[in-house]
Amino acid sequence: MRILICSPSILPSISGNAITVERWKRGLAGRGNAVETISSQSCTPDDFATFLRQFCPDIIHVHHAFRAGTILLNPAIRALRANLAVVASPGGTDINVDFGRPDRRDAVAEVFGMAAAIIVQSEETAARLRRQMPDLSEKLTLVPKASCWFGDDTCDLRRIAGCSDRSVLFFLPAGIRPVKGNLECLLAMEKVHAIRPELRFVSAGPQIESEYGSRFVREMSRLSSFALWIDSIPLAAMRSAYEASDVVLNSSYSEGLSNSLLEALASGCPILASDIPGNWWPVRGISGDEPAGLLYALSDTGDFVANAVRLIDDENLRLRLSHASRLRASRLPSPEDEADGLIGAYEKAFARGCGKF
Repeated sequence: MRILICSPSILPSISGNAITVERWKRGLAGRGNAVETISSQSCTPDDFATFLRQFCPDIIHVHHAFRAGTILLNPAIRALRANLAVVASPGGTDINVDFGRPDRRDAVAEVFGMAAAIIVQSEETAARLRRQMPDLSEKLTLVPKASCWFGDDTCDLRRIAGCSDRSVLFFLPAGIRPVKGNLECLLAMEKVHAIRPELRFVSAGPQIESEYGSRFVREMSRLSSFALWIDSIPLAAMRSAYEASDVVLNSSYSEGLSNSLLEALASGCPILASDIPGNWWPVRGISGDEPAGLLYALSDTGDFVANAVRLIDDENLRLRLSHASRLRASRLPSPEDEADGLIGAYEKAFARGCGKF
């Protein structure tokens, strides 16, 4: 098949969406498919139309209904994709934020409605979609999410962060935007540092929303005695960065299934994450699993502080959570398994009467 994956961001941008579609691209190409990726945020509808004509895909896979899929609603694109199989995969904000907004709900519903198949990567996401849009149930295909590393370069994160032998390093890998809670996490970390000065905090990810990002950078500068912002860690060095950390953070207000938490599991890092549905499985697992981290209430800074202090003080707790992380990671599908699941969804979509471009 010839497959075009459209995502809000693609490499060289370092974001969860970009990493996901790059993993898909490599896995699908390894199965003999021709795959191209395009960023919906970096092209105009005319650019997209030109790309369609040049690449002539069999499948268009839009990853994120609102931020990527709505480009297919443009009048210049509608005719071009009329005979193509469209597949959609929701982003966390599609179902947790955008579908609840009156100004976005119809667009999200139309993208999912045009899709011949909808790929979900967790049972929790599937359940939420069934509750919100029950008419879509027959289109849903579960393709469990994989995780992989893109290289073994070194990132000496502890040295960069100014860690001593006593330091406990908290790592927040996420682009800087309100839904990720980066600023709120930083200000909560200030309270933790006042109690436990051995804390060190590194946030890694580009500014995605400028006003919020500017506030974050100003606060980072004020708190530079213990906190550091890195715009981008090379993708090939991310494994090293995780493994240098003592705790991986996720402070998001909305998630589907976070790449960063799967990467935390794969690196054996304890997790401190916001208590939202998308974070439950990586942290709690399923019935009978040992937890791989701690959850905190987003509305309660004191809960965050108490859990962070607990992780700093209790090395044995960190070791137990680390062991559970590695065990949970051992059950993740491989990128090859994930690619096979995607191909199965594409074949189902194509079989629904969609002809070639």
